[in-house]
Amino acid sequence: MMKIAFVNGNVYLARAWSRGAVVTVENGRIVRIERGVDADEIVDLERGWLVPGFIDVQVNGGGGVLLNDAPSPEGIATIAAAHARFGTTAMLPTLISATPDVIAAGLDATDEAIARNVPGCIGIHVEGPVLNVRRRGIHSEGNLRKLDDALVDLLIRPRAGRVLFTIAPEYLDADQARALIEAGVVLAMGHSDADYETARAAFEMGVTGVTHLFNAMSALHHRDPGMVGAALENRSAWCGLIADGYHVHPAVMRVALASRPLDRFILVTDAMPCVGSDLARFELDGREITVAEGRCVGADGTLAGASLDMAGAVRNAVDMAGLSVAQAVDMATVQPAEFLGLASERGTIAAGHTADFVQLDRAMAPQATWIAGERVF
Repeated sequence: MMKIAFVNGNVYLARAWSRGAVVTVENGRIVRIERGVDADEIVDLERGWLVPGFIDVQVNGGGGVLLNDAPSPEGIATIAAAHARFGTTAMLPTLISATPDVIAAGLDATDEAIARNVPGCIGIHVEGPVLNVRRRGIHSEGNLRKLDDALVDLLIRPRAGRVLFTIAPEYLDADQARALIEAGVVLAMGHSDADYETARAAFEMGVTGVTHLFNAMSALHHRDPGMVGAALENRSAWCGLIADGYHVHPAVMRVALASRPLDRFILVTDAMPCVGSDLARFELDGREITVAEGRCVGADGTLAGASLDMAGAVRNAVDMAGLSVAQAVDMATVQPAEFLGLASERGTIAAGHTADFVQLDRAMAPQATWIAGERVF
């Protein structure tokens, strides 16, 4: 049992700020929270913040590794360690429209990573390959395919962590949706040319998420609402936002955040191998991706994921979208936990929860990260 006193700063407890706190941790979980300084370790927040660890549901890579190229426990561990430096304590390593054998390897690697207690790995996000070719973005056209029985069977096998599956809803039928949801798969829509009616029908089938709102989907038009219109109208769907200033203009972000419940938005990084490394270029399915001025782009200028970490996303949500620190932190912690059905154990500094925290300085830069009570950065 370890008692850690966080002093000289603000601690975010259950969506409320507290001036300091003593957090008792045992077996990776928070046992209780008290006031005072009687503790085994004292951490000076230096007038900064202690907030719950960030939860990122879309992490393609980090630390020089792309999950598609290294669907292994070792690859996942490298990616997770790179993002822990930026306050991410729980993540879904993400496959970008891969072949069935790579998807199978990624699913199995995630199970093995969780069995090995790789810090930060809580499941996997399979983005594609059932996407609309017109909205594929950087996803390779040759990897796109239909949602057949074999892929459904692969996705519904029992897994150690959460499985998030992004699909273009125009290619999803009710029986497939039912089978996936009954197996515990979380469904999100994205990379789609679906019209408003099709997107609404997918929500009725049980799709609960929208992968990187605005990007790679039918746009909002005043006579044709598209998927964006269906998502903004739906007050219960969870909408991911890539808050890097490139994927979504700050003004559009502000309009979206003002249009529906704020507590149904989540921040995602869509991070590529450059995050946590000094890579200036990398390859995706044989195509060179260049990293410059905080953007990842293919040869034709198509955005290829992001050079973004969660601490940066939180800062941008404050600086670009005008959110309070608390609102931005919620979008990176408790709200993704709720989306994944994990809010009873993650996303909040509270008794009974996993002891995941990140210390931020006054400029909101990470100074330390704890995963399950262990300082990893």
